[in-house]
Amino acid sequence: MPDLLLTHGYFLYEDPKELKVMKPYAPLGILYLCSHLRSKGFSVDVFDTTFSSRDALIQHLQSEKPSVLGIYANLMTRSNVVEIAGIARSAGWTVVVGGPEPGAYALEYLQEGADFVVSGEGEHSLEELLTALRVAKTPTDAKRSDISGIAYLDAEGHFHQNPARTQIADLDAQPWPARKAIDIQRYVETWRTHHGKGSVNFITARGCPFRCQWCSHQVYGQTHRRRNPIKVVDEVEWLVKEYSPDMLWVSDDVFTINHTWLREYAKEMRQRGLRMPFECISRADRLNDEMFDLLQELGCFRIWIGSESGSQRLLDSMDRGVKIEQVQRAIEMSRQRKIQSGMFLMWGYEGEEMQDIEATIQHVSKSKPDIFFTTVSYPIKGTPYYRQIEDKLVQLKPWGQSSDREIKIKGRHSLRYYAYADKLLRDEVELSRLKDNAASDIALLNQLQTDIQVSRAGLLATQAEVDA
Repeated sequence: MPDLLLTHGYFLYEDPKELKVMKPYAPLGILYLCSHLRSKGFSVDVFDTTFSSRDALIQHLQSEKPSVLGIYANLMTRSNVVEIAGIARSAGWTVVVGGPEPGAYALEYLQEGADFVVSGEGEHSLEELLTALRVAKTPTDAKRSDISGIAYLDAEGHFHQNPARTQIADLDAQPWPARKAIDIQRYVETWRTHHGKGSVNFITARGCPFRCQWCSHQVYGQTHRRRNPIKVVDEVEWLVKEYSPDMLWVSDDVFTINHTWLREYAKEMRQRGLRMPFECISRADRLNDEMFDLLQELGCFRIWIGSESGSQRLLDSMDRGVKIEQVQRAIEMSRQRKIQSGMFLMWGYEGEEMQDIEATIQHVSKSKPDIFFTTVSYPIKGTPYYRQIEDKLVQLKPWGQSSDREIKIKGRHSLRYYAYADKLLRDEVELSRLKDNAASDIALLNQLQTDIQVSRAGLLATQAEVDA
C-alpha cells in the first residue's frame, strides 16, 4: 500500500473536443509531486486517468486498501474531482486536493468531501502533511495547524486556512518529473497516430510575473523562477533518447521572458548538437529579432502569442502591458522566419463594445496569424477580473456540478451574439487572405463577402440579446 496515490480526474475519452484534437500531454504537476515525495522516502503511485476510465478509477479506489489520495483539480475537472473525492472518502481514503482551482475554493472542496486542500506549490506541504498523517489515527488527529499551505475543517466543522507557503526558490534542487510512474510512450504514440509526430512536454520555469487581470496565479503566484539552462538541456537530451519524440512542447507560461537565459540555453543546445522541433507560448513584448533567430535555430516551428483583443482600450483595461503593434510585429517576425504563429483571442471582456469587436477583426485580418483561437471570457475566482464583476455572476448549477466557465454574467451579450462575432472574424480573415492571393477564386470571394454581410447583420441584430 503506497503512502500516497496521485490522480487528476481528466478522462480523455469523456472529452468530445479532445477526441477530435487528440493532443494529450502528461500531467507534469502530479509527476513533480511524485518525484519530490519519492525522494523524501514516501511510497507514491500515480493513477493516470487520461487514457483510463471513471469506472476503472472507482474500482481501484473501492478495491485497494485505502491510504491517502491526492487529486489534482483544475477549472474543467471540478465535477469529476468532487465525485472522485466523495467515492474515495466513502471507501476510507484520506482525500487531499490541490492544483490551480482548489486554493480559490478551499471551503467548497472541503464541504464536498476533501479532508485537506493544498494551495500553491504542493511539494513541501504534502511532504509535511504525509508525515503528520503517518502518526495520526485519523485525519482530524493529525497535527495540522503548523503546516503552511493547507486548509481543513476541524472536528466541529470550522474552516481553517493556514498561512501560505513560501515558494520553492531553487527549482534545480527538485528532481525531474516521475515520468516512469505513467505510460509516457502512450502519449507519444497517440500524437504520432493522429498527427504523424509524437510529442512530449517539459518546463523550463515556474510562474509568470505579468498581471493580466483575468489570469489565475493560484499555484505559482506572480513569480518567475527559472531552472539552470544546462540542467534543462540535460532533461531535453534525456527525453529525446528515452522517448524518441518528433517534437516537444515547452509548457512554460511565457518561454522567452528572460533573454539572457534563452541565449545560454541555445548555446548549450548548440554545443551538444541538439535541435528538436518544438512549440511554445510567449508575449509580443518579450520577442524581438534576436529572440526569433534563436527560436528558429532551436527548432521552434510554432509560437503562440497572447493577443486577446485588437482593441488597445480593452488590452489596457486587462492590464496586458502589450501594444497592438507589438503583436502585429511579432507575427510578422515569425512569418519572416517561417515559424507558424498562433493567436489567442477573447470575446466578451468587461466593457467590450461593437467597435472593440471590429478592431479585433481588423487586427487579426492585418496580422494574418497561421492559427487563431477564440473564447468567450470567463471569470476565474481569485483574479482581479472575477472581483471586478463578482456582483454580476449567476451560478446556474450546484457548485460541485459546474465550473467557472459555466457561470453567467448578468447583462452580457448572448452566446448567439458571440457566435456571429466569431463567424464574422473568421470570414473577414479568410477574405483578407484570399485578396492577397492573385489566384483566388472569384466565386469564393463573392460568397465570403455575402457571408460577412449576413454575419455583420446578425451581430447588429443580436446586440440587445443577453443570455437568460
